[in-house]
Amino acid sequence: MSDNPSVPGGNATASTPLRRFGRFELRALLNKSVRSMLWLVFDTRSNQEMMLSMPRQAPNSPAALEHWLKMAQAGARVQHPNLAHVVEVGQVEQWPYLAYDRALGETLEERLTRQSNPLPLDLAHWLVQGLDGLAFAHEAGHAHRDLQAASLVIDTAGHVRLLGLEAAQEVFPATADFNAVTRRAVRESAEEDVVCMGLLLHRGLSGRLVLDVADLHEVVQRMQPQGQEMVRLPFETPHPIPAPLRAIANRATANQERQRYHSARVFLRALEGWRAAASQEQGGPVAAMIDRIQRLGHLPSTSSKLLHVAQSSSMQATHTSAVSNLILEDMALSLEMLRRVNNALRMQGNAGDGAVLNMQRAIAMVGLNGVEQAARAVKQWPGILNEQNAARMRTLMQRVRRAGEIAQALRPAGYDGEVVYLITLMQNLGRLLLQYHFPDDALQIKQLMQPPEPTEANPNPAGMSEEAASYAVLGTDLETLGAGVARYWSLGDELLHMIRRQPPDVPVRSGDSDADLLRLTCSLANELVDALAGPEERRKAGVELATRRYARVLGLGLREVMLALQPPAPNGSGEPVQRVATGTAEAPDAPRPSALRSRVASGSAGDAGPSGSGNR
Repeated sequence: MSDNPSVPGGNATASTPLRRFGRFELRALLNKSVRSMLWLVFDTRSNQEMMLSMPRQAPNSPAALEHWLKMAQAGARVQHPNLAHVVEVGQVEQWPYLAYDRALGETLEERLTRQSNPLPLDLAHWLVQGLDGLAFAHEAGHAHRDLQAASLVIDTAGHVRLLGLEAAQEVFPATADFNAVTRRAVRESAEEDVVCMGLLLHRGLSGRLVLDVADLHEVVQRMQPQGQEMVRLPFETPHPIPAPLRAIANRATANQERQRYHSARVFLRALEGWRAAASQEQGGPVAAMIDRIQRLGHLPSTSSKLLHVAQSSSMQATHTSAVSNLILEDMALSLEMLRRVNNALRMQGNAGDGAVLNMQRAIAMVGLNGVEQAARAVKQWPGILNEQNAARMRTLMQRVRRAGEIAQALRPAGYDGEVVYLITLMQNLGRLLLQYHFPDDALQIKQLMQPPEPTEANPNPAGMSEEAASYAVLGTDLETLGAGVARYWSLGDELLHMIRRQPPDVPVRSGDSDADLLRLTCSLANELVDALAGPEERRKAGVELATRRYARVLGLGLREVMLALQPPAPNGSGEPVQRVATGTAEAPDAPRPSALRSRVASGSAGDAGPSGSGNR
């Protein structure tokens, strides 16, 4: 494209004489890339400023020009609040253009020039809107193909619109079958559009051009795997970058294509999830999960034994401990009982007494009729899951049960096995709910945790941590997701503290309370199960590392841990609940029960009444 001022691609300077493009007076070149350009013009017919988006190279034949106009007109018909309205699709000689009203606002390029260091929340707010429009366009079969900072316009109210859709169409030979090549080009260009949105996030957060290059298409070509450059968010930034937002930005420009966002919609969900959580607005991943739970229930039931007992009219003759065992065999029913009992406490004004964590205590509170109602309220297996996702769900449940068994074996003397098992279950609440309600997101997290393919530069690559992968997919972590649902269920601050696992990168220090001791015991059990689920050659080292982390605080050694990891002896059903029902007596040399220990122990009696604030 020539830089002569008399043609659309010419340089715009204040010293050049007035230039015209048809009826338009060319006033400023707002953006120029290798593929397209954006002009600020004055429309002499309507007497208003406009913006013209056009290709950097004119179509190379009448057929190519006709195809450009056809695609541009189709794109202009796509209506969305975050897509700029096209005033006109036209041409001047061989140059086609899209005309937009300048009143839509300033471009993101102009905003970043004027305000080079926007707050991360403001930037996320702008890009979320741009991604929403882009995702809608992609789903309608269109791509942008040259997404730049000037492609987003922001008005004074902060409303963002995407312009230039279908302006930078691919240049094909004049003899090409445009319909066939366009379909392939749209799929490929849509992936590049998503990467470019990630590059805009990097630029806004870092306060400078990515790789010191303004043209994002050129940046993409220089990035791995096409090129040699790595694009990672620097640690020195104008504003502190929260870990979830950093994980989202780095995933958007990951070296491995398989780790990147595969669609604008997936990128949008992650960024919107972080923005909603950070700004404490309504919505976000926790709100979406609660909405799903309200409509579809929390988890599907894996056992119908309790319903059979109820239908046979033999429940009245069944001992409370046996009913408790039946409930604990079923994770969905266990959670439903905890939800109902603790919600009843809140309604009665007794929420300050703490959460009910002992299942026999819960049965005493709601009665056998309440147990039967809870059993009937839970959806039967597999619920909303298809066969493949149901298999993944069952595998996860088996891991959680195994962690519960290990936690019971490792618990200090004097602590109720039911309480330890349920806390271990609750430490996995976010993982279980995500696997059931959003299995695709759970699969994305699992894939991101897998190490990428080794290269010469990085022969031993590491996958993302679960926390970083959760940030990159959801915009929040699984601990926050589970805690948000537990808070919605009115489970109390003490339990909300205990269901948060010990972070793997934080040293384990002595607990100040019984609640800390329980939390750490269950955290160790979950870490051991995670280690056993890893590659076989790393399992032993993982178990030893977890043991060393907790050994001093919990008073455990590798011998005790290895004994706890032994499979439970055959005992009929093989469920961990059978272990819950045994071994609850305090050892002769056990320490004097503390307040929490006394409460959980007193709550294990089957005939405990609803009175007494400490019973759990």
